[in-house]
Order: sequence, then C-alpha cells, then structure tokens
Amino acid sequence: MKILIDTHVALWLFNDYRNLSQIASDYLYDEENELYISIASAWEVAIKHSLGKLPTFDGGVNRFLYAIHDNPIQIVGVNSEHVKKVEALPYIHRDPFDRIIIATALYEGMVILTADENIQKYDVPWVW
Repeated sequence: MKILIDTHVALWLFNDYRNLSQIASDYLYDEENELYISIASAWEVAIKHSLGKLPTFDGGVNRFLYAIHDNPIQIVGVNSEHVKKVEALPYIHRDPFDRIIIATALYEGMVILTADENIQKYDVPWVW
C-alpha cells in the first residue's frame, strides 16, 4: 500500500512515538507498505519552526529532512496535477498544507496516515 504520511505523524515518528496509534505504527513498520511524504510537509515544518510553533522539535526543517532521508520514506513533489486537484476539493477547511496533501493522495492513489479530523472529513482514503 502507498502511504502518504501527514506532517504531524512524521513529527511524531521522528520525535515522540507515544503519540502514534498502534494502527499507525503497524502501517509505518509494515515493510510491504511504501512510505511517502509531501515536500509540502517540509515547507510546513520550516514555517512553523521559524514561528516558534514546534517547541518540542529541535533542529527545524534540516532535522526533518534528515529524518526523512534516514528512514524508508520517499519525498513526493508538488506538481500541476496535484494543484488541479486542490482546486476541485470542497472547502471543508482552508489549511493549504492539508489541502495539497489530500490532493496528492487522491491523484497518486495513496492512503493518508493522519490523526487530523479535518482531513478525515474529506473523501480521501485515510488510516489512523
């Protein structure tokens, strides 16, 4: 299964395993799953870290990118097809990072690994 890891799940994976559900851990450590993360998540971490909104995640985007490369996780870029999908999404909520993650998962045929209730309201496959 192709799993797209939401930003907060990646932060928990790299920093605080206690916040991961058992199901999330099972998906992350199942070697048959392909793990992906959107480059938009790195952008989100860079912004939030610069604003002081990630006090428990030292090292900011550099540490985040290192952790991705240190794990069996592939980075997915944002392309024009993903952006077109964003335009078609209903406005359940306005978070641009969540919206590009949702659009990426839909276009790429991925399941989002997320605890975010807003993402779970969209018609997109997700697990938690």
